[in-house]
Amino acid sequence: MRAVDERDAYANLLMPRLLRERGIKGRDAALATELAYGTLRGLGTYDAIIEMCSDRAPDPAVRDALRLGAHQLLQMRVPPHAAVGTTVDLVRLRIGAGAAKFVNAVLRKIASRTIDEWLPIVAPDAAHDPAGHLAVTHSHPRWIVSAFRDALGGAAGETADLLAADNERPLVTLVARPGRSSVEELAESGAEPGRYSPYAAYLQEGDPGQIRAIAETRAAVQDEASQLVALALTRVPLVPLDGQDELWLDLCAGPGGKAGLLDAIAAYGDLEGLAGSGTPDDVEARAGQRREAGPEAFPGGARLLAGDVQYHRARLVWQTTREAAVIAADGTEPAWRPGVFDRVMLDAPCTGLGALRRRPEARWRRDPSSIAELGRLQRRLLDGALDAVRPGGVVAYVTCSPHLAETRVVVGDVAGRRDDVEQLDARRYLPEVDGLGEGPYVQFWPHRHGTDAMFLALLRKRDGAA
Repeated sequence: MRAVDERDAYANLLMPRLLRERGIKGRDAALATELAYGTLRGLGTYDAIIEMCSDRAPDPAVRDALRLGAHQLLQMRVPPHAAVGTTVDLVRLRIGAGAAKFVNAVLRKIASRTIDEWLPIVAPDAAHDPAGHLAVTHSHPRWIVSAFRDALGGAAGETADLLAADNERPLVTLVARPGRSSVEELAESGAEPGRYSPYAAYLQEGDPGQIRAIAETRAAVQDEASQLVALALTRVPLVPLDGQDELWLDLCAGPGGKAGLLDAIAAYGDLEGLAGSGTPDDVEARAGQRREAGPEAFPGGARLLAGDVQYHRARLVWQTTREAAVIAADGTEPAWRPGVFDRVMLDAPCTGLGALRRRPEARWRRDPSSIAELGRLQRRLLDGALDAVRPGGVVAYVTCSPHLAETRVVVGDVAGRRDDVEQLDARRYLPEVDGLGEGPYVQFWPHRHGTDAMFLALLRKRDGAA
């Protein structure tokens, strides 16, 4: 908690290392993880309750201890006397006796009510301030609540469902990279087949790093929506249908999740996806017209170039791929000739609002001021991706954010000022998934699909365009 506050540490990276260093395993590791992650998720709600029970603003370290105690009291099955006692002991050891007395008094007040009794007291009235009510009740910054509500079309009830899903502990989702591993192999380590992706498996418990296929980078931890947007890019028939499909680009590849799957499919094919059953269902598409066709399973035989502007992220890509060529390169100042790639993946830098389940502290770090700066970069990168693809080729624009200013607005702006872009209905290339929205975009949601809130747009470079 202190490292997240003081050093902007990432909880999902720091916690596993701390557990290994201290030799904490099994149920103790699960308890420590829930204490940290759960407290970070509920921080906004707990702060409102702590403020109600305090006669002064606590120092940062004391405040973190109060948050840990509040989480145990209000959301865990820890007996109240144990939650209060261990928190007070921690503060006495780490901070001092005076702070311990203060924490003891505040936590006893918090323990006097349940979370359901506290929320009507500390949250704004839903009728007069719906965004404020949801923000406190579901522990999200107000601006994120408003952004999610806009992305969902203004539905308050569904917004509440989404915020609640953000606060649930996500399943650990694995990907079996085709030609290198299989869901069956992962199942031997205790995983269960995924719901949508033919390469996904859910790990209910245990350390995924101990699975042999993951240790050997033949499989990896990857959200199911992240797998599916990569699959969708590989399923779009190119124009002309008998043309080349040999060279792919992952423009912002670090740290390598999508690149790892694209690399395997490029080399070995979509072995389990559509199983070769998908065929173009548009006669004019068969004739080479610029029209949408049905999904096809890629047979293999392509090569992936993966790049990232940051060297250390490019190195992570290199460590997780096999056949791909990996370089450190700036997608806005390309190191390649224009129009040479058949398929381009642009997983654009974004606020990451779609992955708040997995990065609980991220909701408190971002603010609306980052949207404009990221939007300018996203537009430049999308222009670069469209310049890099050949006529008849396809670009996937992906963000792990549902914010309209990072998704539909960016795509609409770039496509609207270019005459060489045709937008495809991305839903057609994910026939196994329902509830993806009205199109032509795809939007995954935690409360609908149990995945991160991943956005996908598919754009074809017009045939014959320069």
